[in-house]
Amino acid sequence: MHQRPPKKFVPTPFEYHQEIELTIDSLTNLGSGVARVDGWVVFVPFALPGETVKARVYRNDKNCSHADLVEVLVPSPDRVQPVCPLFGECGGCQYQHLDYQKQLEWKTRQVGELMKHMAGVVFPVNFCLTTDQIWHYRSKITPHFDTPRQGEIGTIGFLANGQRSRIIDVPQCTIAMETINTALPEIRAGIRAKAHTFKRGSTILMRATGDRVETDFRATATERVGELTFQFLAGDFFQNNPYILPAFTGYVAQQAAADGVRFLVDAYCGSGLFALTLAGRFEKVAGVEVSETSCEWARKNAAANQISNATFLTASAEDIFAEINFPAAATAVVIDPPRKGCTPEFIAQLVKFNPARVVYVSCDPATQVRDLKLLAEGGYQLADVQPFDLFPHTRHLECVMTLVKA
Repeated sequence: MHQRPPKKFVPTPFEYHQEIELTIDSLTNLGSGVARVDGWVVFVPFALPGETVKARVYRNDKNCSHADLVEVLVPSPDRVQPVCPLFGECGGCQYQHLDYQKQLEWKTRQVGELMKHMAGVVFPVNFCLTTDQIWHYRSKITPHFDTPRQGEIGTIGFLANGQRSRIIDVPQCTIAMETINTALPEIRAGIRAKAHTFKRGSTILMRATGDRVETDFRATATERVGELTFQFLAGDFFQNNPYILPAFTGYVAQQAAADGVRFLVDAYCGSGLFALTLAGRFEKVAGVEVSETSCEWARKNAAANQISNATFLTASAEDIFAEINFPAAATAVVIDPPRKGCTPEFIAQLVKFNPARVVYVSCDPATQVRDLKLLAEGGYQLADVQPFDLFPHTRHLECVMTLVKA
């Protein structure tokens, strides 16, 4: 019996749940396989380039269709057995079925393609860098659960692949640190034991800090990066792959300090990760933050690590460079904005400040490339593009773009 199509289903060019045979020729930066039927694009999650697959269409958009993978008819030689038994069902990972070296190749390629298609920029992208720790690397996970029913909590885990509300039960996670996996059973049991105290669903924090796992969002967490120790609120943002941070921050330092630059502004400094790991390369460093609590942590971290050439200012987003008196021609600015990227107002301020170098760190190359266009219009040109695989086996990556005055 055929399932009835959803109300808004558009029945062209394929019928609802029509099964079609496809040849996959590439991957999107969201991790889906891309196929073409007479020039029409079909996206199929978990299908790999070079594969022939059978897929079931569930949506037709104006210029493409979306389909679920039914069967791999001719597998790619790069297809591997996923380590996690929940892969494909849990929405946390997109690439466990793809040979790791190929994951890096595709991430490198995807950055270049985004630059070309979104900004019209053709520029060589350095090969995506990684570390040996490609499993059990995440220092923080945030499992969820729904509103208890009849006093009991059901699944505790992550959103199901491709769904907005259904949660998959995740008793262990192959990309979370071993200390987190060791603590998971007890924390899950503890949550279930007090189900009666929850009026609605919630998110659980699990942050590895030292040899324990912290679940209190307001508690203090500690992370080592090379020779430095950072403290911050367990629920606040801090990069979640500690294994790659020395190489990652070292690369940003090398890019920022080139060409005799002597001063550094860290424009979204948080608790001081870049400002403090880079401070040894500069005469003076200024970290700027809109959050006073983050600034306080950055100051504490500077003092604890005996770094005396870094100051931290709280500034409104509209007036971020007002108190910076470094000579612009000898200054580099590091920016590491949230996923949504920079505002046009911020970029206008940055261009007006006119630093010699801009090192733009991003967890979303799409918004980074959008901002790249504005920086280019402001007189900056690309000097280097380096992706980092902070999140192996997922579609996510960090990209560092270095820009200099044209």
